Amino acid sequence: MFLNWREYLRTSRRAGAALSTANPKMVAGFQALGAGQNGNGALDAKTKELIALAVAVTTRCDSCIAVHAEAARRVGVTEAELADAMGTAIALNAGAAYSYAMRTLDAFNQFGEKAA
Repeated sequence: MFLNWREYLRTSRRAGAALSTANPKMVAGFQALGAGQNGNGALDAKTKELIALAVAVTTRCDSCIAVHAEAARRVGVTEAELADAMGTAIALNAGAAYSYAMRTLDAFNQFGEKAA
């Protein structure tokens, strides 16, 4: 087990409450992002949670993983659906590394050329 995710989520929520006390305007703005993204109804709750988890993986956000894993369970995401979404996240993250590797090679080669 990597973490006790239930305890991690409780700790994150306590820390969030403390941050809200220290900086209420910023936290209110952050919460408004989530509230404002209720969408137009085209995506169901399961799909939204699977997207959130895939993004959480690619951004390496443990708090996001905890919040959205709990929410995914609540809306009925299956382990097979989660595994599929995680496969997509893994493929995309590797794709990003591939893309930036090409950019790096391009920059390296440009610096080897004579300046115009």
